[in-house]
Amino acid sequence: MPPFRAEHVGSLLRPMSLLALRRRFAQGEVDQAALTAAEDRAIDDAIALQQRVGLRLATDGEFRRASYHGYFYSQLGDIAFEAPAGAAGTRGAQPVAMINSRIAWKGPIHGADFAYLAAHAQALPKITIPGPCALHFRGGDAAVTAHAYRDVEQFWDDIVAAFQSELRSLAGAGCTYVQIDETAFAKFGDPDVRAALHARGDDPDALIDRYIAVTNRAIRAIPGLRIGMHLCRGNRGGQWHAEGSYEAVAERLFNALDIGFFFLEYDSARAGDFSPLRFVPQDKSVVLGLVSTKMNVLEDKAALRQRLEEASRFVPLERLAVSPQCGFASTELGNPIDAGMQEAKLRLVVELAQDTWGSA
Repeated sequence: MPPFRAEHVGSLLRPMSLLALRRRFAQGEVDQAALTAAEDRAIDDAIALQQRVGLRLATDGEFRRASYHGYFYSQLGDIAFEAPAGAAGTRGAQPVAMINSRIAWKGPIHGADFAYLAAHAQALPKITIPGPCALHFRGGDAAVTAHAYRDVEQFWDDIVAAFQSELRSLAGAGCTYVQIDETAFAKFGDPDVRAALHARGDDPDALIDRYIAVTNRAIRAIPGLRIGMHLCRGNRGGQWHAEGSYEAVAERLFNALDIGFFFLEYDSARAGDFSPLRFVPQDKSVVLGLVSTKMNVLEDKAALRQRLEEASRFVPLERLAVSPQCGFASTELGNPIDAGMQEAKLRLVVELAQDTWGSA
């Protein structure tokens, strides 16, 4: 049952050949069949990589998407995200959502992705989807009502219905493991983010409660599905969007949110210390994202073991696991890490788990 002791958040570096073919597809030089065949080959290699390092789960690397969230939301309507460019290792501007139509689920979004993984991977297929609050966080009520909605409550009802439909569709197809990437919660501890929310008319603390309630509605009563939530502070091209402890959200997040396990970014001082983990209840577990996907340097295993011991002061080891802090390519641009380092970091996560718990 997930989470496993050694986890992988989801995305992997896209092969350059696949990116080149996608550019040709966008220019009309190759057809969809050729692109799909190239994606299939790349995903087969991604599955082999995850098996080779010893992971017990398999993702498709998010190779059929341009970003971790853009494709999903584009299937629900005329939705886009404006993400300003910036240099790796710097603080990037928050992407802005543009909601130009009503939200509506029109059919399975990641059902075919699950089917491909189930048919080709020996490990447990894991599907990653964005969180239901991403659109609102990246624009507020103003983005919701600019074009598509007059009533913000109708927007939330549509979001909940769409996520419920997709999750039920995945469960009906046989999927048992879904990870929700909801980055908003990790950013509420940043004073600059809180100031920006206040400036647009939002009370950050009230928004936390609203997002928890919406998420609970979206994931409620999905039979047979194990759902975890990943939190981070931005991961586009090695950039980050926020910094600050989980303290501002920890008590409510870990206790009021109907999520059984959390993937928490903990690879740098930007995440704060482990003390907010004191709020994790006894029936929930935490995957510690101790290994950075932003830096092309391999972490020291002994130092990681020390960090695990520090975290175990707040959550017992039997309810902990380890992973990279995020994916390696939240957008197809990818992080400033080479393929060899990506594999080494995933293998390090597996080895750390084996050394700590006797299995991955």
